[in-house]
Parts: sequence; structure tokens; C-alpha cells
Amino acid sequence: MNPGTLDISLTSARRLAVTKQHLSGRLPRKPTRDALCAVVRDIAYVQWDPVSIVAPSHIISLWARLGDFQPSDLERLLWQEKRLFEHWTPMASIVLTEDYPLYYALMRRYPTSLSHSWGAQRDRARRFLARHSALRKRMLKELQGGPLGVRDFGEHLRTKRSSAEWAPNSDVSEMLFHLLMSGEVMVVGHEGNQNIWGLTEGFLPHGTERGMFTMEEFERRAAQRALRALGTATPREITHYFVRGRYQDLGQTLARLETDSLIQRVRIEGLGTREVRYIHREDVPLLASMEGRAFVPRMALLPPFDNLLYDPVRTQRLFGFAYVREQFLPKEKRRFGTYVLPILWGERLIGRIDPSLDKATGRLRIHAVHAEPDAPDDPGVADMIRATIEGFARFLGANEVEYSPRVPTFWKASLH
Repeated sequence: MNPGTLDISLTSARRLAVTKQHLSGRLPRKPTRDALCAVVRDIAYVQWDPVSIVAPSHIISLWARLGDFQPSDLERLLWQEKRLFEHWTPMASIVLTEDYPLYYALMRRYPTSLSHSWGAQRDRARRFLARHSALRKRMLKELQGGPLGVRDFGEHLRTKRSSAEWAPNSDVSEMLFHLLMSGEVMVVGHEGNQNIWGLTEGFLPHGTERGMFTMEEFERRAAQRALRALGTATPREITHYFVRGRYQDLGQTLARLETDSLIQRVRIEGLGTREVRYIHREDVPLLASMEGRAFVPRMALLPPFDNLLYDPVRTQRLFGFAYVREQFLPKEKRRFGTYVLPILWGERLIGRIDPSLDKATGRLRIHAVHAEPDAPDDPGVADMIRATIEGFARFLGANEVEYSPRVPTFWKASLH
């Protein structure tokens, strides 16, 4: 049954997206570990990134959604309670252990579970695993003696090679990736920014469900998780969000979900009809409330790898905001700064800041503040930006915020 297409405003679509991402409404007074898990559950994953020019991206993402949570709670959930774990989605991410059956559906079929969007990676994985079966056995045997860092494996140095950035730099590190994807090993801790690896059977909590989902069942569940985290989404946005590059036939999956009245088509005013866009049936009542008082705007700073910004094409199309991760550009090509954090106000991305944390002096330095062309010039908005930056500084343990003169004129009275 097809219930027809909903016509919605761009404002409602943006508000729904922000709400589903836990970026609207009042922050919890005292964030708990349960609240932290609830955020990960609703947005499906939080990308893990250790770079700490200000703070790691995953810490900033969680702060934007929870306020002053305790990072030690995240560590406890990962390594002691094990209600969360790190996995590749296909970027390093923090995910829920209760979702292990979803990942296991892919692990037990790896590398066949890679879709064609991975290009030659599937065939490369097959060839590598066939060629290095003896290495796999030796590494698993070494891990029986306890967790190891990549440098602790006997053959890491012997198989070390020069490689492009982001590529594994030895046969050992490449094998660890494949063993992670097949579910034989897990990240069981960190030493600095380096992963510590252990056998899944020794680390995964006893009794963790694995399930035996078929690929059809996996796709139905994963597509709905992605759609519910995004509010509304096109097939491309769904496959790019969760679980990227793992759908074998998303078009057929979405057609079945629509026939079963679990999802519905929507048309956003002003975006055209180039691609079909969907909403989950359970979110239709929430969408209807987005024009009224149900939507409570919030000011937030978002890190480079935040879930709301996961897809530059979607960010530009839905929010009218062009975002480039400039830390990967040569210095002379950077327009806004090194580690740029967009400013979210309500359903709009109104600007960005370029901060760094000087831990030696306890200063959060704001090297520049940039406003979008249609950013509000209301002094009250500037005051909220200042309050949000000051709250961020306190969370980071900084005792002072230092602004450069590079601040929009109409915000300067507050940001100095």
C-alpha cells in the first residue's frame, strides 16, 4: 500500500533532521551513561577520530547533544560495561553492542558483504586473505596471549611498507582490518591514538546476541535505522549514512518498506523532485509538529565529522551550507581555518568558528568567527554564540576564551 507523497516545507525538513540528531530541545541537566547510549542508539553511530586540535571529534559530537557529559563515562561504556564498541562503518565509529546482530550479519559474509560501491576492495580483500592465510593464523595465535598493538605483532616490521595516507602500512595492519570486518578481532582499548586489539571471543560480553539475519533482513533494519536518524532521506543519503557501502539492493528494500507502509515519500518545497525522498512512518506525527512549539531551537558547535555533516552534498542541499574539512587542505587553500566548527542555531547553520585549545595556558583561542550571508545580526544570537563557546571552554577545562579581531561586525560587541 502506498499512502501517497507528503508535501513539506524546507523548514520542517530541517527541523526534523536536527531533532532526530538530538540537536534541538533542552540539554539534560546531568547526562548519564544511559543518555549517552540513547544518543548513539538514535543516530546509529558516532564517528571516532582522535585528532585533538580542540578535542576529538566524537567528544565534541556528544557534547553538542548532551552538554557536560563525563568523558570517563564513555570510556567506561566502551571498555568496562562494554555497552558500546568500536567498529568500521566504514569509518572508525562508536556503536551499540546491542546492535551487534546487524554487524554480525555483515561479518559472517565478509568480504562478500561489501557492495559494488567498494569498487575493487571486495576482490582485493579476497585475494589478500587467500594469499596471507598463514599470517592470519599466526596473528590470531599471538592474540591468544592477550591484547596487542599493531607494533607488538611479530611480523609488523618485516611486512611494513610505504603507502598512501589512510592505507594500511603493513600486512599486519591490513590483516587487522580484515579480521575486524570479519568479526574475529575487536578494538579493546587505546594506547594514545593507537588501537589495542584483542580476540572478539575474549572481549565481547558473554551472551551478546549475534542473530542470523539474512541480507534482506539486514537491509530492512539498517535502512530504517538510517532513515530514522536522518528524518528524511534519499536512497543515496541512506546508503551513505548507515551502513555505508553495504547494501546489495537498497532500491528493492525501500520499495518493499514502502509497500509495507513502513516508509512514505515526501517532497520538500524548493528542492525539486530529482530524487525520491522518504520519511519513516513513525516520524510523520513528529514532522507535523515541527512548525509549532514542539521544536525548541538550540545553539550548538559541531565538529568536522559530526553526523549532521556526514555528507557534504546533503548538507549543501538541505541546509544550504557548504562545508569542507579544511584540515586536509594545504594551508594556503584554507578559507575558514584549520579545524572549523560550524555553528548550528535552531534548524540553520549560521556560521563557523576556527578554534584551538592551548592546554599549557588554559586558553581556548578563537582564531576567527565567520557568519553565513543570511546569518541573523540579532545581538541576542551573538550573546548565545558567546555563551555556547564559553560553555564549550569550561567543558574542555579552559579558563579563558581569547578572540581574534576576525569576527563579523554585527557580532563583535559580544565576541571580543
